Amino acid sequence: MTARRHRVVSVLVDGMSTLEPAVADEFFGLDRSENLGVKWYRHAACSADGAALRIGNFCVSLDRGLEAVARADTVIVPGWCGIDRHAGEDLVEALQRAYRRGARIVSFCTGAFALADAGLLDGRPATTHWAFADEFRSRYPKVALNPAVLYIDDGQVLTSAGAAASIDLSMHVIRRDFGAEIANTVARNLVVPPHRRGGQAQFVDAPLATQVEAGNALSETLDWAAARLGTPLSVADLAAHAHISPRHFSRQFRASTGTTPHQWLITQRLGLAQRLLESTDHSVDHIASVAGFGTGAAMRAHFQSAVRTSPASYRHTFRAAGT
Repeated sequence: MTARRHRVVSVLVDGMSTLEPAVADEFFGLDRSENLGVKWYRHAACSADGAALRIGNFCVSLDRGLEAVARADTVIVPGWCGIDRHAGEDLVEALQRAYRRGARIVSFCTGAFALADAGLLDGRPATTHWAFADEFRSRYPKVALNPAVLYIDDGQVLTSAGAAASIDLSMHVIRRDFGAEIANTVARNLVVPPHRRGGQAQFVDAPLATQVEAGNALSETLDWAAARLGTPLSVADLAAHAHISPRHFSRQFRASTGTTPHQWLITQRLGLAQRLLESTDHSVDHIASVAGFGTGAAMRAHFQSAVRTSPASYRHTFRAAGT
């Protein structure tokens, strides 16, 4: 690792969650020099004014203000306290100065909002927690947001997705700085995967997209279709059950659910496939048939497109213990 990446500073704010600051300190603050035979990072935490902060249920005493950012080789913003909170002028200026002098800038989870406030993500690909993607896009239209991935390395600026993805990005930084062998050793010691496959899309609950009043004809048709996902279903089939024309059915369906009948069926089939992968030992081909995808290959394609991982990887990640 080059010396210029050695000094790491995390910028903390009052009220942020516990996990992301702890990840930063665990990965970059625990001295592993002797065990790994390399000069490890030196990690410090600071706040805007150096005052004590409440992080989760802990009170954290700090003796460093933003002047620590001026000396850092890597600056981490580990999460943020509420997306309605904007980075203050002092923090924006500190991040901008650090960027201009070549420091590596990293955000965990909603820390990307602070980087975007500083303009450091304009024109760049970036990610943040999937639940705040719409608000992020609305507030920062110049950022090429990708909420489907676990982290993005755009050279000098790196961003991670939801809270636990800070571990994935930290492992990536270590791998980039020290190589795969040392990164794998750190991963084994911490009992975390050195590289996690898939993106955060696999952790997003698939929306049912059914704002439909119970008991009406469309609601009854959706219930009927949901019970027959393993059979071929066309718009004409759904319309016939609802006793209206396919064209009228499609218009009414979009007005009521915000999506098309075709996309709704895919979403329902993915949801069924996910539940079967989590709770049964059935083969991928069998589940594909039961869920209405026809073949395992077709289901894999839909998984890759919507969930950003394979059915096998999804099952490995989410399989309930003891099943």
